[in-house]
Amino acid sequence: MLKDLPLSEHIHQHCNESMERALLAERHPLWARSCPELKDIDFIRLGLLGCISVVDSGRHFLQTNEQIYGQLLPHSTYFKSLKSHRRTSMLEAFERKRQLKYTF
Repeated sequence: MLKDLPLSEHIHQHCNESMERALLAERHPLWARSCPELKDIDFIRLGLLGCISVVDSGRHFLQTNEQIYGQLLPHSTYFKSLKSHRRTSMLEAFERKRQLKYTF
């Protein structure tokens, strides 16, 4: 049964659990790297929030995200990360290990 958490917290918790499983599944994943400007887990969370948000564009999403969650993210950092081959590999590993445990 779902706890009484906001949707953003459910998404954050799900992303953390899936990322942990993805990291444990490979001995030395080539995609695992520290990016202080935009952490991988935040990149995934922003992607999910972007999919469920009612926004007109990526820039509109970043502005809305800043207003709602207080997370200031430079546009160039976010849009460059969308084209990263490393992040694509990370998302593929993440997808293989994510598990939806919620039943409705």
